[in-house]
Formats: sequence, structure tokens, C-alpha cells
Amino acid sequence: MTLPIDEKIADIRASLAAETRLVLAAPPGAGKTTRLPIALLDEPWLAGRRILLLEPRRIAARLAAERMAATLGERLGDTVGLATRIERQVSRATRIEVVTDGLAARRLVADPELSGVGAVLFDEFHERSLPLDLALALALESQIALRPDLRLIIMSATLDTARIATRIKAPVIASEGRQFPVETIYLGRGPEPLEERMARAVRRALREHQGSALAFLPGQKEILRTAEQLAGVDALVAPLYGALPPAEQDAATAPAPPGRRKVVLATDIAESSLTIPDVAIVVDSGLARIASFDPESGSRLSTERASRASVDQRRGRAGRTGPGVCYRLWDEAETRGLPAEPTPEILSADLSGLVLTLAEWGERDASRLAFVDPPPPGRLANAAALLRELGALDASGALTARGRDMARLPLDPSLAAM
Repeated sequence: MTLPIDEKIADIRASLAAETRLVLAAPPGAGKTTRLPIALLDEPWLAGRRILLLEPRRIAARLAAERMAATLGERLGDTVGLATRIERQVSRATRIEVVTDGLAARRLVADPELSGVGAVLFDEFHERSLPLDLALALALESQIALRPDLRLIIMSATLDTARIATRIKAPVIASEGRQFPVETIYLGRGPEPLEERMARAVRRALREHQGSALAFLPGQKEILRTAEQLAGVDALVAPLYGALPPAEQDAATAPAPPGRRKVVLATDIAESSLTIPDVAIVVDSGLARIASFDPESGSRLSTERASRASVDQRRGRAGRTGPGVCYRLWDEAETRGLPAEPTPEILSADLSGLVLTLAEWGERDASRLAFVDPPPPGRLANAAALLRELGALDASGALTARGRDMARLPLDPSLAAM
């Protein structure tokens, strides 16, 4: 099957033969995640070395690795490997290693030269996760100081990539993707609980339109409650969120059985990281679970309105294979008041883990690194103060022996110190 990214492969190869950095803009479903790594395997500059594909979510990492292995007719762990905090299937034969972004940052600290690696692909960069931003900043430092031959490819599902490209001094290649018309229907908010309004909208959508449905909800609790509300609906109802067991995640992302329709109740994980087959209907709550940090109360997850970029991504999921429809559980006028883009985590999250990682890297001043969005100085100061209080940093900001032990644990520094 031909995918939109295929027509850009020659341009990408030519660019990477001449340049060591590239920004690739391609919408969900274009094929960038699973087609591009395979297409680069025989490039002369790679010289038989490994490609690292960074994914911000474990489920996306696993599904991408499995898809590429199946494309090659191999088992996972052969040419295509997978490494997450809880799973590792990699062999000496592995040429494409799919890793979660946090694990990639740890690898860069342990091996700044990225020995045996010829290219790093930063997938779903538009999500702007804190580990992904950190991994890119460290990789840029490694490229400048140690590995001028290392290729860095930033891949984003949004076409607004000029600022990122300017920041890292890289050319941009854009794939427009394949998009059919999507009708938008606004249902308003209403006084009922979200789960009731979502279930009612899904039932209406199934009556009025053909195809499977993808419903966006902010979190696991709302998904499970909505599934209860949809009991008896003439469709296969499948939840999809990060904490699901892999078998249930696979069931949610698999095609519907012959003669059946499917309703997938998902978090924002299905905005761009995953492609759900046969979706012609999207029902969007317009909400997302957002991580933030307050020095007084600490880290927290809150339910907030999604950005315009996010709801547009969600709407587009209905138009991948044919004309579709998107039901929005808010009024049309509210759309103009949504924030244009999601706030990068580096601007709102707890930075103590970032400061600890940089101290282990040997850098006490985060402003010296080429972050796409520089971390706020006040948050950096708060993070450093916390780490000194925990005994991870000394008065000069250098890493202590205790801090080194804490940095090796896959935990928030406050928990690692216990």
C-alpha cells in the first residue's frame, strides 16, 4: 500500500546526504513513523549503524516496532528492536531500535557519542514532552562536540515547523498527507456529566453515519464510565489508554471484526501516535489531562480544554480513509477561545528531573543547551533548590554521590530520594 510519505522519501534521502539535521512535517497516517526508518537502512552515511526512533509513549513505541518488524517479515528483536523501561527486545542484528524518549535521554547521558548509532529520529515532536525536548538538546550537544556525522531528524504531525527548524538550523520537508472532507457538528456542552453526554453523542453518531467511531476523553476514569454508559450499543466498545495491558491495546487498534463496527474510547494517545483502522466518526470531548507543576503544591494532573491544534488533529482522524464526521461536545464559538497550541511540558512541568539529568551530564547551566523552548529560569532555580534539599546537588550545583544514585532510578527525584 502506498502512503503519502513514500513520495517524499527521495527528497529526504537527498537532504540527509547533504545535511545532518532535518525537520519532517507529516500529518498522522502519512507513514513517517514506520516507513522512513526502513527506507534509510541502506543509506551510505549510515554505514551499517543503528537508527534510534524515539517515541514519547510506550504503546506507540511497541506498535511501531511490531509494525516495522511485520513489514520486514521478521520477529521483533531481529532487524527491528524495542526498548522501554519495562521491555527490551534487541539483538546484535538490530538496525532500527524503537525507544521511549526518557530511555533515550538516559542513553545519551551514559554514552554521549551514541556509539554504533548513525541517526536519531524524534517522532511525535509536536507533543513536546519534557523527555523528548531534553533528548533533542543532549543530542544536539553530542552532534556538535562529538558526532558531526550523526543525523538528527525531528518529525512532527503539524505543519507549523518553521520555528523548530530555525532554532536548530535545519531544512524542512513537508508531506501534506491524505485527507478527505470531514463535516463538523457542534453539540454544545449541556448540564449532564461528561460520560452521559459522550455516550449520547456516540449513539447518535452510530445512528446517523456508517463506519467505526473514535471518541476522545481526558482519562481512564472517564473512558471506563463512558463504556458502562454504552452497554448494549450495537458495536464493539474498546477502551484505549496507556495503562491498558498490551493485549487490550492491540484489540483497540485492530480492525473491527467482519460485519461489526467498533467504538474506541481513547485518551489523546490516539490524536497522532496511533492509527485506528476504519474510523469515519470522531466524537470529541474537547478535554485533555494536562500535567503541571506548582512549587507550593507540587506536580498535578488537571483536566483542561485541549488546544486548537489538538482538536484539529482529532477531527482529522475521521478523514483518513474517506469522508467523515466529527461531533464536538462544545459550542462553535468556544473553538476560537482555545489555546492555539499545547503548552510544551518544559514550560509547565517540574524540572527537577531535567536538572538532575543535566548535572549527571556535567552541565550546571541549562541555558547553555539548545532547547527549542528554554526552560523558565525561575522553575530551574526551584528545581535546583529542591535537589540541594534532597542532597542530590552540592552548594555549587555539582552532582553528589547520592544524586548519582538518584539519577539512575526511573523515578521522580522526590521519590528517588526516599
